[in-house]
Amino acid sequence: MLFSPLRSYTLASIAAGLLLATLPACAQNPVTPAAVAQYRAKLAQYEQARAAYERVASAYWDQISDKRRLRNAKRRERVAIGIDDYVLTQPPVYTGPPRPVDPERPTAPPPEQPPPIPVVGDFLKAAASEFGFIPDRPQRDADFKRAYARAALNAGLTREQVIGVYAFETGGNGTYDMQAGVTPTRTRAISPALGYNQLLSTNTVSLLAEYGNRYLAALRMKAVTLRGEARRLMERKIEALKRMIAYSHSVPNRWSEHDRLAKTTLGGWGVHAAVLDIDIGPLLQVQKLVDSVRFARIKGYAAPLTAAELELMNLTGDGNGFDMVTMPAALRERVPTANFFQRQGYERNPVARRTGVVANLVADIEAKMARGARSAGAKEMAAAF
Repeated sequence: MLFSPLRSYTLASIAAGLLLATLPACAQNPVTPAAVAQYRAKLAQYEQARAAYERVASAYWDQISDKRRLRNAKRRERVAIGIDDYVLTQPPVYTGPPRPVDPERPTAPPPEQPPPIPVVGDFLKAAASEFGFIPDRPQRDADFKRAYARAALNAGLTREQVIGVYAFETGGNGTYDMQAGVTPTRTRAISPALGYNQLLSTNTVSLLAEYGNRYLAALRMKAVTLRGEARRLMERKIEALKRMIAYSHSVPNRWSEHDRLAKTTLGGWGVHAAVLDIDIGPLLQVQKLVDSVRFARIKGYAAPLTAAELELMNLTGDGNGFDMVTMPAALRERVPTANFFQRQGYERNPVARRTGVVANLVADIEAKMARGARSAGAKEMAAAF
């Protein structure tokens, strides 16, 4: 074959292009020593400012925890709780310089950035791979709402409580598979919370660990009424649920252990997919609200919880929510909402940060419930009862 100078030039050009394409970005655009020096100076300033802030913030949140423990002890001893039992200042806010971008690694995530939060697709994939569980998802959201309403009425919840919590947690238009932070225009989740009352993955693990046999009994009762393929599929769901319950029992029965399982293991992700099942999901979400009602009764609160009071407990946890429910109006005007959250939860919760004090938080909940109750989704929920 004749050797063509033109062909040789073309091959050489292609080879050079490929070589350049494979070189690191820093080789094509070398970082100057001055840029590196400037970055290191800014990084030192940032780290110094951040360390100073962390010292103040850690002391603040330690005080929040200490005061909470003292209040719980007083409540057990039936001792009156007063204004001095709360931290009355707002949490410190970082106002220093932002973390600078490393010019040698401009696309690397900052070290303090948490890992991505799993989304519905991740929960479904984990459920199938870890437990052989595929949730029975409805063709229409209205079908799930009807199942949810039946479960709520059977458990003793009122129509007003359920609609109010739904209106607040979803804005009144949430679907059974709605995840916190995910919208038609936004795909980045801010929490693993799912459904009508935004059940956390840790809640799902805890509920299966505590009430798993009750859910199995409900599925078995339904299986008796089925025949053929529907019966076979229900029996397969029962066997998968058994495996999920066993997995939830694989750690000590403590919130911290359930939280670790829910957030850091594929099995924990898979367990959370149960919220999406039309037979299991309503039972899980209703039980979370029922537990709050029972907690208030056990603590001696005889009056029926309003929807806003039930949401306070759903939003912050039963003990913290009950603290706010029973707080006199004068204290509500002065006590910061930070007293009822863990630091990480508070920093991720725009409602708690925005409202500042308990009175504003309650007013915000009531206003959002009123707005959400006028939406199409809330009206569909009301029609389900």
